[in-house]
Amino acid sequence: MPFVSSAESPEFRLPGVVFSGLAAPSRGATENAVWRVTILPGSDGTEHQLTREETSVATAGRAIAMLGGVAYEMVPGSAIIIPPDVNFALSNPHTEPFEAVCVIPIGGQARMPEQAPFTPPWAT
Repeated sequence: MPFVSSAESPEFRLPGVVFSGLAAPSRGATENAVWRVTILPGSDGTEHQLTREETSVATAGRAIAMLGGVAYEMVPGSAIIIPPDVNFALSNPHTEPFEAVCVIPIGGQARMPEQAPFTPPWAT
């Protein structure tokens, strides 16, 4: 399936965050998983690590990315490259939603503190 419309992309929700799956193995991708993330206003990020490099490109709103203890302000058009095994969190302390498109190689996993790595459902 080489085309995934916005209407067909599955949504996955966590408190304050919506993930819309675009490219993933379940939707025909063989190299990269791609999703859109929307972080609602006032949402705190959950610190985690990744097992592979991920790139996130801001498309709307503003957010604060914490990467390895350093804060970066994400605005439309900015990107953050998250290396593996580095603490990362994305928060939206602002009054408007934040949106970004994220890409990670197939097989990349997330790791929460004190937990085994897992593949998020939007990337499967």
